[in-house]
Amino acid sequence: MPELESLIEQKLIEQLIYGDSQWTYRPDLKTEADLWNNFKYILEQNNKDRLDGEPLSDSEFEQVKNQLQFSTFYKAGEWLVGENGKVMVHVQRDTKKLHLVVMNHEHIAGGSSVYEVINQYSALKDDEDAASRDRRFDVTLMINGLPMIHIELKNRQHSYMEAFNQIKKYIGEGQFRGIFSAVQMFVISNGVDTKYFSAASDTELKKEFISGWVDRNNQPVSDYIDFAKNVLKIPQAHEMIARYTVLDNEAKRLILLRPYQIHAIEAIREASRTGKSGFVWHTTGSGKTLTSYKATRNLLMDIPALDKAIFLIDRKDLDEQTNTSFSSYSQNDSIDVDNTDNVTDLKNKLKSSDRQMIVTTIQKMQILISKRLKEGTPEYNRLRGLKIAFVVDECHRAVSPATKRIIERFFGKSLWFGFTGTPRFPENPYPLMGDLPRTTEELYGACLHKYTIQNAIHDNAVLGFQVEHDGPKDVTDETDSSRYENETHMLKVLEVILNKSYHKLGFQNGKGKTFEGLLTTSSISLAQKYYELLTRVKNGETPLKIDERIKQVLPDFPKFAITYSVTENEDGSQVNQEKMKQSLDDYNAMFDTKFDISQITSYNSNLNKRLSRKDPKYKSRNEQLDLVIVVDRLLTGFDAPCMSTIFIDRQPMGPHDLIQAFSRTNRIFDKKSKPYGQIVTFQAPVLFKKCVDDAVKLYSAGSTEDTPLIAEWDDVEPAFKKALAALRIAAQTPDDIPSMSDEEKLHFMKMFQSFDRLFAQLKSFSRYDESMLDDYGITEQEYIDYAGHYLNIKSEIGPDPGPDPDNPPVEPEIDSDYELMAYSNTRIDYEYIINLIQNIVNPEEDGDITPEEKQKKIDEAKQYVEDLRKDNPKVADIMSHLINEIEHDESRFKGKSIINIVENMKHECIEQVVSNFCLLWHADKDDVMYAATHYRNGIIPNESAIKASINYPEYKNTVEHALPKFKYYAKFFAELRSTLDDEIKPLV
Repeated sequence: MPELESLIEQKLIEQLIYGDSQWTYRPDLKTEADLWNNFKYILEQNNKDRLDGEPLSDSEFEQVKNQLQFSTFYKAGEWLVGENGKVMVHVQRDTKKLHLVVMNHEHIAGGSSVYEVINQYSALKDDEDAASRDRRFDVTLMINGLPMIHIELKNRQHSYMEAFNQIKKYIGEGQFRGIFSAVQMFVISNGVDTKYFSAASDTELKKEFISGWVDRNNQPVSDYIDFAKNVLKIPQAHEMIARYTVLDNEAKRLILLRPYQIHAIEAIREASRTGKSGFVWHTTGSGKTLTSYKATRNLLMDIPALDKAIFLIDRKDLDEQTNTSFSSYSQNDSIDVDNTDNVTDLKNKLKSSDRQMIVTTIQKMQILISKRLKEGTPEYNRLRGLKIAFVVDECHRAVSPATKRIIERFFGKSLWFGFTGTPRFPENPYPLMGDLPRTTEELYGACLHKYTIQNAIHDNAVLGFQVEHDGPKDVTDETDSSRYENETHMLKVLEVILNKSYHKLGFQNGKGKTFEGLLTTSSISLAQKYYELLTRVKNGETPLKIDERIKQVLPDFPKFAITYSVTENEDGSQVNQEKMKQSLDDYNAMFDTKFDISQITSYNSNLNKRLSRKDPKYKSRNEQLDLVIVVDRLLTGFDAPCMSTIFIDRQPMGPHDLIQAFSRTNRIFDKKSKPYGQIVTFQAPVLFKKCVDDAVKLYSAGSTEDTPLIAEWDDVEPAFKKALAALRIAAQTPDDIPSMSDEEKLHFMKMFQSFDRLFAQLKSFSRYDESMLDDYGITEQEYIDYAGHYLNIKSEIGPDPGPDPDNPPVEPEIDSDYELMAYSNTRIDYEYIINLIQNIVNPEEDGDITPEEKQKKIDEAKQYVEDLRKDNPKVADIMSHLINEIEHDESRFKGKSIINIVENMKHECIEQVVSNFCLLWHADKDDVMYAATHYRNGIIPNESAIKASINYPEYKNTVEHALPKFKYYAKFFAELRSTLDDEIKPLV
């Protein structure tokens, strides 16, 4: 018999109240009134002096309650930051204002802190909402009477996701209101699997934000009792709320740190208390900026002896990116975070008596020490005597061993904490330079915490890699550059990027949702040659042509740019500047920007933002790039989740550089269409494979077994064949599926999910070709038919009902949230059809085309119009009419712009619809026409002007059953909105 939820609940409470300084069980608190009375009592006890021994009156306590009715969990989080660690409410008592302390984050596990646990709280339905119901909450943890952590439990026969969905539903119903609006953290468990996540609205709650717990050695802690011992005891639970919650001001959401981030911060805290430095090895892409922010901030809170905590970084563009993140995190923080505008600013902040966290660059720090301070002066001596903790992000790129030695000799009382995803080991040390340290450990001290690629992939914090080595296989000397530095080789590279990366670059997602790639070369001159060659390819000046199926999705593909340092090569700086000017002109023409060579820093910043697509502006296809050509820029420290692929046409780099470059591609974005970070190499395939294998082994702490770290064709193809065989056993043909039993259909779904996942992965290799399906024994149409039956079954069974308690499943459950990955839902692009029709009346090829060829093009255009009809029948009707006219008399359209003709036809349709509407309702045509052409997001921009110009008397006199005036206006605008949505919007 499965353990009852009530027994799981009881055992959890017993664990929570066990031992000293733990939670106190309050079985008497069951209703909101109980909780408010309890909160009032604790508030009065903790503020006796401020209240002069006089309890709060009912009206005074109403003032308190009003301050605790939070509209969002984020607003509650802002309030819980407090003032200098004290969370306050304010009460007006006669002429006096009382400032009452609700919570003191300096009193963790002591002082004024009261820790209570309640269960089976009764959340009563909203009387104003007839659809609402009474709800009972499982277990809630309260600090000083406020619910802070809420726990929902299921038994082992149910998934913890059912608890997640239950919380989401309760939030949507408005159950977390009143005193429960202060909750900051949720915990869900079915006994054997326990997870946590930060509080958010039901629409913002995503399963990607759910995190499990691991111990310091990254071993999972999933049992609910073990989770309670590790996370929910005191002081840990209070620290989760007070120390390990971050408010992202930009996104307006709470972030709860993941366990490896917390362990790293605690390890730094322990080291600093004993005066030791050290480094944190957290793999690239695992959130080091957030971890380093909290580590730097907490150092000032935890170590009173420190005067300053300084976050050191390198490179101005990274300074901007990191400082933006820091500013967003620190907006509501109790510690000041200051970036330094210049060296004088840095000096003043160091001299200031404020205990600040400072963000600055290594370059400014060097200039300050070497050029701006005079030895022996009071200023010099004061700064030298400061007790400073330096936290260094990407510590090997930011600070060289020589520079670090200079700074730490000046600040003799400094501690150093380096963050890196790619440490220097004895296997890949710094070059020998006198007696300078050569490894990370020699440079910073012991490794304080480790979180490798392997750990991150296992935790779904980053993606694994899919690697292809496409370099020439018949080369005796793979390091011979002459084999690669020629146009023949370069065109082969571009053939892969442009025509064999359909799935790599996410074309199956459709326009505006495709991914980006980087092409990296060994030198600026080669990067420039690629830029020029790609320009010629796009202009149709080379034998390489872009496939039609690519153009169908993105007629303007590829949109590309280049970035490099114009001072990197002094000998060629003149040439580099001239070529960069040309590429800037191209960029300006593409995106309507105005960068010149003097604004190269601004250009790079704009390019970074465009690539990262974090600003909503860059979600539009018009503002997106497909490919950026680089040498070394963007290969480290750059975060763009929508970047899927790096194309490497250069010799293998060192292990740390390889992993850094690879890690530009493996940020979590959309598991459906981006399951891996993709890497394609074009030189030295044998040597490259060995270097990649060695690098992965080094940075997986020597073990890559049983992880999806690296996937290659030779691994994926056999697995695909095996999955196809299993699918054929489950359903020999798609036609067999309708007659299956329910149990057989569920088995088919499971087999098809596995097959689909591997088929999508196979398709993403550049060596895949649809003709291979003949050898595999399946056609693309068969796959589509299988997919159709799969989707039918999925809709039939509805939401996952969960396992049957009486019949536990023998095999793993079906993933009810799975979305097909090999299935393409691309829509034919409007611009592509326009170009097709244009090419019929004005062929691009020299000379005339035969009537047979022309008819073939017309039939093709008709087919695409029919595909378009599924999404936009009104525009399809216009195009269909135009094609019929062209077919009847093509000469009328010779030399004319098809886009202009279609746009004019659309405008005529809009005019006709508006005219008919105005005739019926006696409205002013100009006003309604303005509304038609400016209608966006359901908003009529000139509603008042339309209402003022409506001729109601004329309507009343001409319409037989005229509506009364008050009904007329309501009906008019309802009909107008309907007309705009149904008739006008598809044409605009």
